[in-house]
Amino acid sequence: MSLFHRHARLRQRLYGILDQGPGVDRLGAAADWALIGLIIVTLTATVLESVPRLAAAYGAAFNAVEYAALMVFSLEYVARLWTAVEHPPWRRFGAIRSALRFAASPAGLIDLAAVLPFWLSFVIAADFKALLVLRLIRFFKLTRYSPAMRSLLEALYAERRALVGCFVILLGATLVAAALMHLAESAAQPDKFGTIPDAMWWAIVTLGTIGYGDAVPVTVAGRLVAGLTIFVGLLMVALPVGIVATAFANEVHRRDFVVTWGLVARIPLFSELSALQIADVMKILRAQKVDKGTIVARRGEPAHSMYLIVDGEVEIKLHHRHVRLGAGDFFGEVAALRQSRRSATVVALRSTRLLALDASDLHGLMDREPQLAARIWEAARARLGSELNATADDLIASELSA
Repeated sequence: MSLFHRHARLRQRLYGILDQGPGVDRLGAAADWALIGLIIVTLTATVLESVPRLAAAYGAAFNAVEYAALMVFSLEYVARLWTAVEHPPWRRFGAIRSALRFAASPAGLIDLAAVLPFWLSFVIAADFKALLVLRLIRFFKLTRYSPAMRSLLEALYAERRALVGCFVILLGATLVAAALMHLAESAAQPDKFGTIPDAMWWAIVTLGTIGYGDAVPVTVAGRLVAGLTIFVGLLMVALPVGIVATAFANEVHRRDFVVTWGLVARIPLFSELSALQIADVMKILRAQKVDKGTIVARRGEPAHSMYLIVDGEVEIKLHHRHVRLGAGDFFGEVAALRQSRRSATVVALRSTRLLALDASDLHGLMDREPQLAARIWEAARARLGSELNATADDLIASELSA
């Protein structure tokens, strides 16, 4: 094997460890947990180091933790730059442009910020407390490993227009409340409400339901304005909270684990799709995790979805034999397409992660991607073709031969 091919295989292997997600690779899962542990340790050390007594007593230990974290995070950052070209959407850009794209991405900027404070200390004379605070940015590295944090960010992004609208409404309410309070209280309290900008501070803390009490109306008109502002403030708080809570709950229910590029691209059914096509598929996949012995589908019940196996193993119990399927296989597509009843009972043989594709989404996807539709039908006939002769009365046979 040539040096170039060994270099490429090593890069692909390293990308699989760093970016394929938990459950795909044992070494990758171990690396993820090691990085998570190191992030937690460094965050704890940073917080404790801000206490002068502890910094004086355990300064050497804190420095050792920081040096170890710096070395690991720096190597991780360099490795991610090197393997960026393996990321499916960036393969066509080449090694250098892919590395630049990763460096400019949110995840890349967070990884850079995790090591930048220490390296900057060699170049510029920075305040020690400022460096401590900057090191806390490492907390955001957990976003890569936390489905909950990723779901929250996706919920915020999905509702960004509604949240911007809430901010605009809040800004307008602040201006109106400040103007009314300026008119009502400027003569009685010129130092606090003499100008609209002065009154805006009171309006902001009142609409935010904080009410510091450093500026309080004393006139009857001012108190009426304040009362109205308080009721409006309740609405201002409820609007974004309700929007975010609903979006976050929907995101959590839609995904029991994070559907990543690695998970979708490694499934043979989707391996030949383009970057844009995979992105389209990711939006309609619904992930779920089932324990050993769980009945995924029961014979005779209506079929609403097809399933793709990310990892684990299931057993399809047909009339005359049992068929086992593993990572990369899929099942339930025929009944979902025909909108008929399940032809077999499917049981998880061990803990298994599945990607479900609703029947309506499956129809739409196959209409948009004819080559994918052909592969689904071809794979179904190839996998169950032997059953057609042996079990002519089986529901699967009747569906496939129709």
